[in-house]
This record gives sequence, structure tokens and C-alpha cells, in this order.
Amino acid sequence: MASRKEYLDFIMDQLSGLEDVSHRTMMGEYILYYRGKVIGGIYDDRFLVKPTKSARSLMPEAPLQLPYAGAKEMLLVDNVENREFLQDLLKAMYDELPTPKRH
Repeated sequence: MASRKEYLDFIMDQLSGLEDVSHRTMMGEYILYYRGKVIGGIYDDRFLVKPTKSARSLMPEAPLQLPYAGAKEMLLVDNVENREFLQDLLKAMYDELPTPKRH
């Protein structure tokens, strides 16, 4: 099942207080970037983020889920209604995320 554009638009609106949040469509799903780094994505209308130490600390009860078959597990963000929490989550995760490789 592909994610709905409406769900992407909702998450992007929730993150609109941050600068440089973007997305890229990939096989019916959406990869999300914060300041050039992959933070997670939207898969089957679920907002999943990389399981960094800070993400685990901010969401200790968050279950690990597979975005798609064969992928690494990611943390499910279920508090998507809380705009401030989502923005704080991305800011906390940023330094722990790998710098993208230059092609």
C-alpha cells in the first residue's frame, strides 16, 4: 500500500516550523530529509524515523517497525499531532544522523 499525499502534506505541515525539511518520492512512499540528512520517511501512512539514541530517548515506548520488506527497522512516531514534539525530535536527531555521501 502506498502512502497518501494527504498524509505527507500533514506531516510536512507539522514540520513547517523547521527550516530545510524536504521529501523525495520513492516507489509510492516518501523519504524525509532534515537539513540534507535522511531522518526517516512515510511508509504505508506511518511516520518512521531512524532509531537514533535521541529518538529512542524521546520515544522510549515507540515500537520498531519495518518500512518495507528487507529494510532496517525504524521507530514509529505515533505522536504526530504534536507539532512541537515532532520539531524537537528532528532537531535532537540531527547530529546523530550520518552525513550524506556525495556522488
